[in-house]
Amino acid sequence: MPSPDPLPSARGSLIEQFLQMLKWLGLFSAAIAAVAVAFVAYSEGTENWNVLVATAIGVGFTVLLGTGLMMLTFLSSRSGHDDEVSHRKEDE
Repeated sequence: MPSPDPLPSARGSLIEQFLQMLKWLGLFSAAIAAVAVAFVAYSEGTENWNVLVATAIGVGFTVLLGTGLMMLTFLSSRSGHDDEVSHRKEDE
């Protein structure tokens, strides 16, 4: 008789959610970086590749960092880890 699948752990599902959201945030960051590069290329009028590459890297990583940190905040709140910390402070 086959054994039933074990229940998924909360930690495993949070990691899966994090990785799935990270993929979408990566695509979002790439799209915003492409818009920024197009804007800089259109406004400059010259094709200076150094400026375009620096813009793509700077804007892409900045958007990815900002949205990634906000995503971690929401996942932490959803998992209940924040509640444990607030209860410890109340007990003391």
